[in-house]
Amino acid sequence: MSVELLMRPRRVMMTLDAVGGVWRYALDLAAGLEGEGIRTLLVGSGPAPNARQRAECAAVGAELHWTDLPLDWLVTDADGLAEVPATLARIATDWQADLLHLNLPSQAAGLEIDLPVVVASHSCVSTWWRAVRGDLLPADWSWLERHNALGLRRAEVVLVPSRSHGENVVAVYGPQPRLEVVHNAAAVPPIACGKTEMVLSAGRWWDEAKNGRTLDRAAAASPWPVVMAGALQGPNGERLRLDHARAAGELPPHELRQLMRQAAIFAAPSRYEPFGLAVLEAAGSGAALLLADIPTFRELWADAAIFVPPHEPAAFAEAIRTLADDPPWRFDLAERARRRAGAFTTHRQLTGTLHAYGTAMLRHAPAGASGSTS
Repeated sequence: MSVELLMRPRRVMMTLDAVGGVWRYALDLAAGLEGEGIRTLLVGSGPAPNARQRAECAAVGAELHWTDLPLDWLVTDADGLAEVPATLARIATDWQADLLHLNLPSQAAGLEIDLPVVVASHSCVSTWWRAVRGDLLPADWSWLERHNALGLRRAEVVLVPSRSHGENVVAVYGPQPRLEVVHNAAAVPPIACGKTEMVLSAGRWWDEAKNGRTLDRAAAASPWPVVMAGALQGPNGERLRLDHARAAGELPPHELRQLMRQAAIFAAPSRYEPFGLAVLEAAGSGAALLLADIPTFRELWADAAIFVPPHEPAAFAEAIRTLADDPPWRFDLAERARRRAGAFTTHRQLTGTLHAYGTAMLRHAPAGASGSTS
């Protein structure tokens, strides 16, 4: 066993939010850490979790501490984040954390604490802007890019969920010698026996990057109903109106997974996706994948999906018709996706993250120091 895996923290403080995929990522990871005897304090920012989310957290066994700190993309300038470093340092000190796992790079900017820091970049405004708007970040958002850059430099390890997103981070922030790829994961229940003639998609549809308008337009020409699960309105006031697809709304995880087990096709039209957890869950549930042709999806699902240009509703509708009319090919594609999904296990994610924690602890330790905190 490597030295990095031998060195383990006893107590990890991890940040999260209740708005997007970081919630699921943090809870799954916390469950794995708790199973390894590592205590986890989840420290939340932004809109508070609902009762269902709090119950999910309690079931994991991790402690949850919600703050009044904002998410970086919901404030207008650096002053809005002024309290973040001191607040996080105080909570970590009071809880006697051994390591900080911060799921927003900006949270590490200006952080003054003598602890190893792991920063995870799940997405950021700068890489989002380049992919969605095709341009550099506007000057009035440059403060956030600077904050992220400081946070990335502060970290002993920078985690990204895909090689493609890592390349995007480097393109914006420059070389990242401490960057490591640890793929996201999903614990997917067994596949249902039968499939329904339905196209399912899931996402935060108010986010331009999810490209929901394209799929809604494709639904007008689809031979099968298109169901879009997820929020249509976001905390920033953005909203998507659906004219052709059926809106399923925000669903509890078990209800969304039930739909995934039923759906014959899962579509993801995203223009920007650092990983795409919903795609993984759908693949593991036996759906054939219809994905936007973007680098991340090509990296993760090559030869196990149909890829179409993200800006062409007609291409999505035609691909749906092709899959609907060719059951053997659809079944074969679904089986290839299911096998590929089997590589993205929670155990593999946990092992990669523990290795990153050990690396961070080694880099933080004084010269000549070695051993474990456990």
